[in-house]
Amino acid sequence: MNLLEESTRRTLLADGAMGTQLQQAGLEPGGCGEAWNLDAPERVLAIQRRYVAAGSDLLLTNTFGASRVMLERYGHEDRLARINAAAVRIAREAFGERPGFVVGDIGPFGGLLEPLGDVSVERVRAAFREQASALVDAGADAILIETQTALEELELGIEAARAAGARVLIGSLAFDRTFDGEDARTMMGVAPEQAAEFLVERGVDVVGLNCGTGIDLSMAADVVTRYRSVCDRPLWVKPNAGQPVLENLQVVYKETPDEMASGLARLLELGVAVVGGCCGSTPDHIRRFREELDSTQGARA
Repeated sequence: MNLLEESTRRTLLADGAMGTQLQQAGLEPGGCGEAWNLDAPERVLAIQRRYVAAGSDLLLTNTFGASRVMLERYGHEDRLARINAAAVRIAREAFGERPGFVVGDIGPFGGLLEPLGDVSVERVRAAFREQASALVDAGADAILIETQTALEELELGIEAARAAGARVLIGSLAFDRTFDGEDARTMMGVAPEQAAEFLVERGVDVVGLNCGTGIDLSMAADVVTRYRSVCDRPLWVKPNAGQPVLENLQVVYKETPDEMASGLARLLELGVAVVGGCCGSTPDHIRRFREELDSTQGARA
């Protein structure tokens, strides 16, 4: 059974944050966490095993910044195929004997496309295709194009995943709460309805949202409602653990597992296919999500 089929039976539980977990495991500020797939695989595996123990049904690969454009900044571009393949292998190993889905994660390339920026469309297209192929070839069950704010870049990711033969294609945008607190837009001004229509027109299997400023589970539910007004695709929701604050020169997310899980009921009423956490969320948050899901839809078979 694939991810889409299983999500018609019950809401699937994704994992939580990877970046903040890597930092807690010793990754230096600004370091390349994706290189740990080769250089410190046991640390990545330990994080993902904690998410599995907490109840995750699916794991994202540790490849958010593992495109050539991103890896070139650290001098790791020649290791790209091995970094992505190792990430799939580690996530699969984390499940052990338990069933679970491995989702190949492709994040933004970290800049602006021409003419707003200085990175060409062809360079990003080639980078996304290379990464998507590496993830699919390594056996990823799905490809996620995530934390996108510009439709032009999102489209390049979708094209890449499709060309690589992704079995399930997920597109997820990062929205920010507007200053008046009444609306949500991506950094590039994309509204939820516009995003959902764009993803449906391009044949994406699952429509998602993740990350973003001020987008807690309550605001995420508002975005999901707006998604639902224009599309009937399965929905993916992975918001941050509240609003980050700076403490002792460290970025801290202070929303507790109970506080975060309190917003799950509305999402389940809206029929989301996959729910999890993004920045700042931990295995404890995911464990609390598991308890809520099991109490609502019954423990997993």
